[in-house]
Amino acid sequence: MGSDIPEVLTTTRLRQPKSRVPGTTTIITGEMIRDLGIMNLVEVFRLVPGMTVNAVGSNQPVTSYHGTVHYEQRRLQVQVDGRTSYRASLSDMDWNTMPVPLDLIERIEISRGPNSAAYGINAFLGTINIITRAPEDTAGIELRAISGSRGYRRAFGSVGDTSEDHSWRLAYEKRKSDGFDEQVDDGITYPFRNGFDMNTFNYDSTLRISNNYDLDLRAGVVDGIDEEDARKNGKLGADDNPDILVDDYYLQTRLNVTTSERHFYHVQVSFQNYDRRQRWTICIPGDQFEQIINPDLNPDPGDSVVEELRDCGPDETDPFRANLNEDIEESRLELELQDTLLFTPDLKLVSGLGYRKDTYRSETFFNGRGNNYQSRVFGNLEYTPREWLTLNAGGNWERTTTTDEGYFSPRVAANFILSNNHTLRFVYSEAVRTPDAFEQNPDWSYRPREVQAPYEALEGQRFPVEELVAPATSTFGKTLEEERIISREISYFGQYYLSSSIFSLELRYFNDQLRDMISGIINEEEWTIDNNVALDQEGFEVEASLDFPGTRLRLSYAYLDQDGRFTGENDRDAGDRQYAIDLLGRLSVRHSGSFAWIQDLPFDLTSSAAFYFADEFRRSQFERADFRLARQVFKTGYSYEVALTMQHYLSREPTLSPDNIIRDHNQFFVEAGVRF
Repeated sequence: MGSDIPEVLTTTRLRQPKSRVPGTTTIITGEMIRDLGIMNLVEVFRLVPGMTVNAVGSNQPVTSYHGTVHYEQRRLQVQVDGRTSYRASLSDMDWNTMPVPLDLIERIEISRGPNSAAYGINAFLGTINIITRAPEDTAGIELRAISGSRGYRRAFGSVGDTSEDHSWRLAYEKRKSDGFDEQVDDGITYPFRNGFDMNTFNYDSTLRISNNYDLDLRAGVVDGIDEEDARKNGKLGADDNPDILVDDYYLQTRLNVTTSERHFYHVQVSFQNYDRRQRWTICIPGDQFEQIINPDLNPDPGDSVVEELRDCGPDETDPFRANLNEDIEESRLELELQDTLLFTPDLKLVSGLGYRKDTYRSETFFNGRGNNYQSRVFGNLEYTPREWLTLNAGGNWERTTTTDEGYFSPRVAANFILSNNHTLRFVYSEAVRTPDAFEQNPDWSYRPREVQAPYEALEGQRFPVEELVAPATSTFGKTLEEERIISREISYFGQYYLSSSIFSLELRYFNDQLRDMISGIINEEEWTIDNNVALDQEGFEVEASLDFPGTRLRLSYAYLDQDGRFTGENDRDAGDRQYAIDLLGRLSVRHSGSFAWIQDLPFDLTSSAAFYFADEFRRSQFERADFRLARQVFKTGYSYEVALTMQHYLSREPTLSPDNIIRDHNQFFVEAGVRF
């Protein structure tokens, strides 16, 4: 049970104890994730004060800090070992396809509050940095298998070795789930196809070139299928399931150079490619298709024809039958130079340069191809003029071709060290988020293939979505501006050393002003996004832990008061204005939190209990209790572990979507693992 103040690596890019960090940062260790029996990466964030987790659409996991998202999870910078991980075109996170096995997580650091001063535009509300275990810490062979309710399967295996100058690891993980149990449409229950089946391969290595140089190399591949249900997610008369085939890969290398004890830097290059293949067949009744190709026939010219498409009946005369696709391939090339200077123990500077090129290739989106370029300069100066005071000042200047403008995001903070283990922080920060490529200029259209009679002449013809959406409310083609936030924080961190335990407490008060927020719908039926909402958020968060020998207790709680108002054009009725505000609040909850208890028991047993709650989402509150019992035995040359986990859903109603249906509110999982 260590007594040192926890160190943070992410918030400013400097290694800092929590007492000197200019903001509040949650640290979730990989050991805690495994001890609590967490089954999916996104569910880790239920442990973070102010963060909510849910599922939208078919079975798309979403997470947010203080809400402001629904389907598209913008405004959080997510990194894996320093590599940007959100999708390029929509700044969105696909948690089901993340190339991060839970068994390889060392720790996750979540900076709560704007962190654009260190990481740029997408760190609007915070950053998530997932740090994986070093290859030298996982040398040998490890195998693990988990099976559970709703078709959950996870298999993991890794092999690696380490020597004085070289360490490496090769890992594989399969993740599979059947998703939610059923869906409801017009009061009728139907089967629900919404699972996923993913395979992940990872290679990590560290090469020591000399005493001053070492090289990290990482590579990975993800392939699989993300199921989509035709009834729930079918578009434009889909008559089969538009499943998404996933084929991603990444390459990353980082050269670390130490010139002296007080000066070191790294050069990092990464390339990622996201490949999605989504194809389906459609059948549109002939009379409705005639309205699509000739809008003058639409009896309601202000509405979208495709919004009320009928199913093709067996006696349909001359329907439009064809194949459509939303295939897209996105790639990101990113370069970064970061330099750290420790002038004295009391004066430290981190600075650097970054460049990023995003490329999109799709027949459906961006009219075939699109690009975006970003360049940035960042820095943070930490100065401790007195033992009781640490000052941080940092900022990030960034230019993006999405808006062809440059933006500066500053942060200043004063940490008053009340004693060695108690700190009071005052933080002021500003941040911007620019529209992503899809929001700003999607150039979205469909080109039907294998068109059947009598419409063969339309083979490959372009049908722009701009002409399909409801014209009365469409904002398609409108130039969007950047979102802005001004954040003020007062927070406290303290560690209390009791006779046989350590009590840690972190409190955060925040007051955030979010302006020109982009809200609205973006699909083939409606396109209504605009800079049309202002939000004021105020609240407080608590994170506490109590560590005894063999016992760990952890508590988190968040209170959020959110006030929104419509600031867009006056041509919207009251219902549309309120809907734009509500869209930014679907993941915002007033009360949320968690409690966890991990206990070592006799006979090599470990138990854990956790309770998670969020009150409340669109339809209901979320309440779940998890219990796990594990036995880990160490033998000469190997160790093994067996465990049983139960998840009990206390709330019986779907939370966000009526299709978030879990029939059996007791979910069970069994696991076994061995390491040589």
